[in-house]
Amino acid sequence: MLKLYGFSVSNYYNMVKLALLEKGLPFEEVPFYAGQTPEALAISPRGKVPVLKTEQGFINETSVILDYLEHSQPGPALLPADGFARAQVLALAKEIELYIELPARACYGEAFFGVHVPDAIKDKTRSELLLGFASLARHAEFSPFVAGDRLSIADIYFLYSVPLACAVGGKLFGIDLLEAMPAAKALLERLEQNPNVQRIAADKDAAMPAFMAMIASKK
Repeated sequence: MLKLYGFSVSNYYNMVKLALLEKGLPFEEVPFYAGQTPEALAISPRGKVPVLKTEQGFINETSVILDYLEHSQPGPALLPADGFARAQVLALAKEIELYIELPARACYGEAFFGVHVPDAIKDKTRSELLLGFASLARHAEFSPFVAGDRLSIADIYFLYSVPLACAVGGKLFGIDLLEAMPAAKALLERLEQNPNVQRIAADKDAAMPAFMAMIASKK
């Protein structure tokens, strides 16, 4: 059986978890915060989550895990069969990661954990988020899903990146990054009604107190 290593508060962990659930694959969750210990690095080369354990060994990096699941496991496809359409989905997922999730992540400390972030970093994050959301508005279809009429890997990145970035935008900069994208807001609302998404959200809520206690212990 596949084993998913990580923790339920991680958005990247939840991306893989949703893919597993949507494809109907049996898997076991293994609590794992990673880090730089020899034991953790034996599982995750960079000491990050998530990690997927297969019969052949461990696979790290979210995009690689999703690619592995898509090409080696049964269940509903999360990528189109057509080469061009598949490239569009993957490009959208990459754009969301590089131009929305990663810039926002630089300010997660202040937005969610009360850790001051230097103004220069916040200024850069604000600029990059505005550019990233403008790119999303140009490229995404929202008809009704990010890349067309079917749930895809692009929607998984969208669901677990955009709300966090929007929270950063609202809390730190007083801006609604989806103000000009009502179709994107509607998609988020639709995705939140997905039973698998609701299960993941409940698991995240249950895990949050222990996660916050761990964060507090490191301050």
